[in-house]
Amino acid sequence: MTRKHVLDGIKVLDFTHVLAGPTCTRLMVETGAEVIKVEAAPGGDMVRGMPALKDGRSGYYIQQNRGKKSICLDLRDPRAQEVIHKLVADVDVVVENFTPGVMKRLGIDYDTLSAINPKLVMCSISAFGQTGELSHLPGFDYIAQAYAGVIDMIGEEHGSPYFAGLGLGDVSTGAHAYGAITAALFHRERGGSGQHLDITLLDCLFHCHEINVQGYDGSDGALVPHRSGAHHFAVAPLGMFKGKEKYLVIIAIGNQWKNLLKVIGKEEFDDDPRFVDNAGRTEHKQVLVDAIEAWLATTESDDEAVRILQENHVPVAPVLSVPEAMAHPHLIARQTVRTVTDRAFGDIKVPGMPLRFSAFPEFPDLQAAFLGEHNNEVLNSLGYADGDIQTLRDEGVLADEPVVNKAG
Repeated sequence: MTRKHVLDGIKVLDFTHVLAGPTCTRLMVETGAEVIKVEAAPGGDMVRGMPALKDGRSGYYIQQNRGKKSICLDLRDPRAQEVIHKLVADVDVVVENFTPGVMKRLGIDYDTLSAINPKLVMCSISAFGQTGELSHLPGFDYIAQAYAGVIDMIGEEHGSPYFAGLGLGDVSTGAHAYGAITAALFHRERGGSGQHLDITLLDCLFHCHEINVQGYDGSDGALVPHRSGAHHFAVAPLGMFKGKEKYLVIIAIGNQWKNLLKVIGKEEFDDDPRFVDNAGRTEHKQVLVDAIEAWLATTESDDEAVRILQENHVPVAPVLSVPEAMAHPHLIARQTVRTVTDRAFGDIKVPGMPLRFSAFPEFPDLQAAFLGEHNNEVLNSLGYADGDIQTLRDEGVLADEPVVNKAG
């Protein structure tokens, strides 16, 4: 049998919305799974109204939900819950990112669903988890970043902390969830049971601390992690250095230290007791910053500085804006930035698929569903007659919107 991708044959029931959960199920549909997205009536996933918007069609929704089927149900209605129970009997995975407790109130929690399908893998994605004193709280990426000690690490040392202007926590958590689900499916396929996965933004964000946690504890509190503006608080040289027109990120550790000194004409620093180790370089990092920026000022251009550093094996990168990154030939060639065509929106650039498989080198051509577009298809497959489906629609149990196909 020829498989279309690694998750071909896996069927997913997707109760997720906004970003963390949809990221997980987007990776699943991109790798071959059949994903049925359950949207809450009457309006569906709230991101259907988020920019960019064109004739009421959301680029945000397209980016996160291409390839998923859409059914739209009033989950508070017992008849909608009955639909879910019938669907669960024939799916492999359920993914949800409601606040803990919501699924139980709706009668579609793990205990209920696993009684219907004992082989079910269910993944619950939340800000703080299914247990613990914070578990009952709703939360978003930046809320979890605050609790995880992430926001406190960003910004000027004596100024306000900042947050990064992109969904680091949500997307990271979605990717962690994807990994956990595929591992659970592997376990099941080797004869194991179904199970419930508890994946949180807080856990995934806290997992990103590479130096901060062990450094603080292992030094008995002598190494206190803190935001330090443009340069790392514990490693030097590592930071953003002012070039002629923009900032460059330069990192020189290990053998790269000697390479950098040669480039900037400061080889004597290698014998300077102030710079004998990383601790000394960090303590005296302003001397290094001044020396590096003085050299940058002598170069012909930032591009020339980058070329020289790269040729001498010093890790360096220009700080690109989002439009500059989107136009970079490397990102375009790898389809890291990808142009997709939506039936109603037209062409739109989105982040490409980050998972690459040699056996499946081509990316699938996927379309984002209109709200409730697959109501009839999915309910027909469960044995509902068209007249029964229309009754559910008339009584508000189902909702949908017109399908627009400008491509003809």
